[in-house]
Amino acid sequence: MTPLLLRVIRSGLARPARRLRYGSHRDQNAELFLPAGAGPFPLVVVLHGGWWQARRTRTKLYTRPLSLDLVAHGFAVLNAEYRRVGGGGGWPATFEDARVLVSLARDQPEAAQLAVLGHSAGAHLALYAAAEGGVDAVVALAAPSDLEVHPDLEILALMGGPPDALPERYASGSPIRRLPLGVPTLLVHGTRDDVVPPRRSRDFASAARAAGDDVTLVEPDADHRQLIDPRHPAWAPVPAWLRERCH
Repeated sequence: MTPLLLRVIRSGLARPARRLRYGSHRDQNAELFLPAGAGPFPLVVVLHGGWWQARRTRTKLYTRPLSLDLVAHGFAVLNAEYRRVGGGGGWPATFEDARVLVSLARDQPEAAQLAVLGHSAGAHLALYAAAEGGVDAVVALAAPSDLEVHPDLEILALMGGPPDALPERYASGSPIRRLPLGVPTLLVHGTRDDVVPPRRSRDFASAARAAGDDVTLVEPDADHRQLIDPRHPAWAPVPAWLRERCH
């Protein structure tokens, strides 16, 4: 059992300030964690990965350790679940949930500035949500930010078909097609990532800067999953960047 997995299991003991539902589906739920003191606080919506697939074991429990670390840095955190392929998700439901979660976060009385953060598939959804508006900053960890460059089976399942058959869906749902986002963007991508190639974030950063966006790209010596371990050095730039942009 890895140290991160042990921390994930221990994080199950943490009790959120509120558990929220934003729809009738079982996966339309979120948990709100608050730091000590009086608000309002900068609030971060956190979206887990798992290739948008309900059959994967990744749930919001996997982003609890980083969520609790953000709370320790003074952020409120809305750690969210969403509908996924094979469990009521896919186009457009998964995308709708990303938008609704931003609105849900805005409605919390403790919320001040709002950022959205995601890992892997959740990072794709974070960038999509930023493109839709209503956020002040976005953090994408190992983001598959271009759905058209290599549409594998998971992407085809998410979108309901290939790009040439569904060009309007991909124009809306692929973040690189939505530039400029118009908000400060942090991209973190491990140089040893063998799940999502690091060039995805490099290409996105280049295109976003060309479009006029404020983009920071960090490439730590890390693999795909180490980015969500708050004890790994790859995580350290995230709360520091958020403090600069959202306080």
